[in-house]
Amino acid sequence: MNLDQITQQYLELFPGDLSGNPMQRQTPKVVFSTAKIAHFENPELIISNEKLSEEIGLGKIEKQEDLDFLNAKYLPSNVKTYATAYAGHQFGNWAGQLGDGRAIFAGEIKNDQGLKSEIQWKGAGATPYSRHADGRGVLRSSVREYLMSEAMFHLGIPTTRALSLSFSGEQVVRDMLYDGNAAYEKGAVMTRTAPSFLRFGHFELLSAQGEIETLQQLTDFTIENYFPEIDSDSPNKYADFFKTVSEKTADMIVDWFRVGFVHGVMNTDNMSILGLTIDYGPFSFLDEYDLNFTPNTTDLPGRRYAFGNQAKIAQWNLWQLANALFSLIKDESILENILNDFNTNFWIKHDEMMAKKFGFDKLQEGDDEIFTSAQQVMQDLEIDYTLFFNKLETYSDDIDFKIHFKEVFYSRTTEEQFEKLKEFLTLYQNRLAKNSISKTDSLNLMKANNPKFIVRNYLLFECINELNEGKKDLLTKLLIALENPYEEIYPEFSVKRPNLYDGQTGCSTLSCSS
Repeated sequence: MNLDQITQQYLELFPGDLSGNPMQRQTPKVVFSTAKIAHFENPELIISNEKLSEEIGLGKIEKQEDLDFLNAKYLPSNVKTYATAYAGHQFGNWAGQLGDGRAIFAGEIKNDQGLKSEIQWKGAGATPYSRHADGRGVLRSSVREYLMSEAMFHLGIPTTRALSLSFSGEQVVRDMLYDGNAAYEKGAVMTRTAPSFLRFGHFELLSAQGEIETLQQLTDFTIENYFPEIDSDSPNKYADFFKTVSEKTADMIVDWFRVGFVHGVMNTDNMSILGLTIDYGPFSFLDEYDLNFTPNTTDLPGRRYAFGNQAKIAQWNLWQLANALFSLIKDESILENILNDFNTNFWIKHDEMMAKKFGFDKLQEGDDEIFTSAQQVMQDLEIDYTLFFNKLETYSDDIDFKIHFKEVFYSRTTEEQFEKLKEFLTLYQNRLAKNSISKTDSLNLMKANNPKFIVRNYLLFECINELNEGKKDLLTKLLIALENPYEEIYPEFSVKRPNLYDGQTGCSTLSCSS
C-alpha cells in the first residue's frame, strides 16, 4: 500500500486541538482534535477490499505493515491521526457538540485520476468526542456497515465505502437494546473511505459557536474540493452550494425509496454534505412494504425516521443546514425557495424513478394513481417490496396470479385481498399497453431498477452469528451476491424473511447501538 502518499491538509488548513488528549470534553473554536488509535495487539483481518484499495490510490495490500495499518495496529511516520468536531439535531432536538466518537482519520489519498478519498478507522479508540464511551466497535455493527455500504455502492446508490474489517482482539461491553442487559461482545475495527466525511453537523457546530470566519473557510474548502460544478469566484457560490447539496440529498433519498432502504437514524449529524449514505446503524431494507416501518427501536413510538418520512426529514434537516449557512448567504428568500423546490423536485424525481421500476417509458397522466394503488395493495396485503417487483417482471395475463405471487405475502391472504391485487394488475397491464417502447425494453428498464438481491437483516444476523463461530461461508456468498444485486446469483437469497426471524432481537429489532 502507498501509505507514504497519505496527506493531511485538513490539519494544515483549520484550527485544531493538537494536544492528543483523549479526555472527552468540549473543544470550542476548533474543527478537529488529534487522537491516537488503539494499536491493537492481536487484531485479525476478516476481509479487505483490495479492489477499492487500488481504486483510491492505496495500491495492493501486500506487506505486514499494510495489514497492521488496516487493523489499527501500525501508523506510518507521516500520519497524524485526528477526529473532527461537529454538532447536530438528534431526533429533532439540538444535541450540541458531537463529533467523531468512534471514527479516527488517517487523512486522504489521491489516485492517478486526481480523485481524493478520506480514510478513517471506525472503532479504533476514544476521542474527545466519544461522550463517555470507549470509541470501540463491536463485530455485529461493523459487519453490518461493511456489507451494507458495499451493497449500496453496487446498487448504484451514493455511499461511503468499506475498505477492511477486522477482529480487534478485544472484548467490548455493550447494552444492545439500552435495557440494562449489557454483555461482552467481540470487538472489531473497520476502515472506510469517502471523498469526504463532512456532514451537515460540521457546519451547524461552527454556526452555533459563532465561528463565522471558520465556517466560511470550511465552506470555501468544501466548494473548492468537492463541488467543481460551482464557480468558487461567484458571489452566489454559497447559495449555489446549498442548492447543490439539496439536489444531491434529494437524489439519494429517491434511490433509498427505489430499493426500499430505511436509514433508521437521519439525525443532521448523519447527513453527508455530498449526498452520500453515511453512518449505517439501525438500518434495514423493507421486507413487507410499510410506509410506517422503522427498524430503530429508539425511534419508537414516534417513527420520526420511518420509511415514508425520509424525504420530509431530509427537507427538515436541510432547513437546519440553511440556518447554519444563513450568515454566508444572508437572503431568506433564496433559502426558502431552494427548500420549497426540494419538495417539488423530490416528488418529480420519485415518480420518474417509480415509472422505471414499473417499466414505463415515461410518466403519463394517471401514473400517480397507479403508484398509489400499488403502494396501498403492498401495504394492505403485507407484500414483500423487492419480491413484488421481481414477480411483476415475469407476470402476464395468461398466468394464474395467485400462484405467481403466492411467495410474496407475509400473512394469509383472503379472497377479497386477492381481488384487490387482481384489480391492480389489470390497471397495470392496461398502462403497460400504452408504452411507446417494446416489451423487451420495458423489461430491461425494470431489471435495471429492481434489485434481485438485497442484504436483508436476517442474512446479516446469520452472517454475524457464523463469524462469531469462526465461519466465513455465508460472508463469502453475501459478498458475491451484493456485487451482483441485479442478478439472481443465489436463489435461496431471493426469498422473503423467514417467520422464525419475526421480532428477533438484532435482526427485526435494532437500536442505535446496532
